[in-house]
Amino acid sequence: MRNKKKLKQSFNKLQRQLIRGVLSIIGISLIIIFIFGNHGVIELYQLSKKRQQIQEEIALLRQQKIDLEKEKTLLKNDKKHIEKLAREKYRMAKPNERIFKVIEKDR
Repeated sequence: MRNKKKLKQSFNKLQRQLIRGVLSIIGISLIIIFIFGNHGVIELYQLSKKRQQIQEEIALLRQQKIDLEKEKTLLKNDKKHIEKLAREKYRMAKPNERIFKVIEKDR
């Protein structure tokens, strides 16, 4: 009788250890999947950073678009702006006007 009780206790202990082992393996597997899986923490973090970079790029492109629209409007409507660009960018001059080029000496 005592032997049966010890055998049953030992079987129960073994059964509990087996259940703990299986649950531990399942838990570790879930943690690994949660961290490294397709929709894991690392993947979500990387996607979040990429989204932030894209949003910053979009903001920059929107500002560039606004600047280009302003430039387009000036080029269509403002003769003084066109003259300024022609003089500065293309070194053009009015008739009988002289252009001086200043060359700096190296020290």
